[in-house]
Amino acid sequence: MEGGQRTIEEAVAIVDTAGERFYEAEVHRVKGTVLPGASSGDERVHRDEAQACFLKAIAVARAQGARSLELRAASSLARLWQRAGRIAEARQVLSEVFDTFTEGFDTRDLREARELLDALASSGA
Repeated sequence: MEGGQRTIEEAVAIVDTAGERFYEAEVHRVKGTVLPGASSGDERVHRDEAQACFLKAIAVARAQGARSLELRAASSLARLWQRAGRIAEARQVLSEVFDTFTEGFDTRDLREARELLDALASSGA
């Protein structure tokens, strides 16, 4: 995973130095997905860092009007919170984004978000 972390840090640096913002939200989301799998260090710290990455990805995507990237980031955050037992918060953050869509429900991202929402609802929280 070290190579993945190094690559994503390079991508973050490119976003920061070159000002290339088109996929900035996705870069932060991917960084968050790489962190929980880190082989060393405190798992809670990695979870907190991942959460911060997902929240930043959501904020960036929202500011850019990139709803699909916002949905991906919200789905990643919801999965993280689901694993941490924060079911109600996971369902809320994901449904807030999911409910803004009026079409495209056959796309992979929306299908997966719907499945995650269903799983969160069946968790009873």
